[in-house]
Amino acid sequence: MNERYALGYGLAAVLLWSTVATAFKITLDFFSPIQMMVAASVVSAIALIVIAIFQDKLHLLGRTFIARPFYYLLLGLINPFAYYLILFKAYDLLPASQAQPLNYSWAITLTLMAAVFLGQKIRKQDWAACGLGYLGVVVIATKGDVMALQFDNPFGVALALLSTLLWAMYWILNTKNQADPVLGVLLGFLVSLPFSVGLSLYLGDWPSVPWQGWAAVSYVGLFEMGITFVLWLNALRLTRNTARISNLIFISPFISLLLLATIIGEEIHVSTLAGLVLIVCGLLVQQWKGKKKPATA
Repeated sequence: MNERYALGYGLAAVLLWSTVATAFKITLDFFSPIQMMVAASVVSAIALIVIAIFQDKLHLLGRTFIARPFYYLLLGLINPFAYYLILFKAYDLLPASQAQPLNYSWAITLTLMAAVFLGQKIRKQDWAACGLGYLGVVVIATKGDVMALQFDNPFGVALALLSTLLWAMYWILNTKNQADPVLGVLLGFLVSLPFSVGLSLYLGDWPSVPWQGWAAVSYVGLFEMGITFVLWLNALRLTRNTARISNLIFISPFISLLLLATIIGEEIHVSTLAGLVLIVCGLLVQQWKGKKKPATA
């Protein structure tokens, strides 16, 4: 029975994550990246507070923060503050069909950073995975013209790749975190909000946004940053086969491309599909008979 629930939670999380690239592009029609991050962070924090209350954990929040205040401040400044600000700006500059697969290479970035910061050994298959993954990145970024290395928007590509570094760094720092994961993520949102609100006010006034914009940003806050995280945690907690649940994530980018083409009419280039296949192949090679990475723990 637990395996059935784990599969259900995992599939629900993957399907929800598959929709967020489309939601990002819709939301960016109404908000700037920094404003989008502030609004989505508030929604996500509220959702996580409700979850913590339901789980009878909220009373532990203050004690958790006081135990390691500077650690949680650093985590919050990395994610959500820097990570989502840079990721949303990348989506603002690039077609979502390019930004999403580029960001998806974060697990390969994690392998390299784990070797540097955690002393983990890089195996031969890890090098092969990195080669396949970053070849896929180049194919997507150049729209298939690999030899010419011509990038339509090099700054957008750089931001998308920088987001993978920040996300990998966040997971590496999380290997030192023994606190409840829901409370840890909630603290990240709470400590980052003063910085993101202050930056948004410094950069300009907030626009008058129709209800469609608020609905879109609320969707991002709930299903990219909040509830979906808890679904995924529950799936991993209930299953006896973590690899099987983790592998569900590989269907997400392909569903995402389908939704982008169907809902907002983005053109999906053959080079994007080819590059995404290379990235996914790299991730599969990385998992083959390998030790678990911090992100799957």
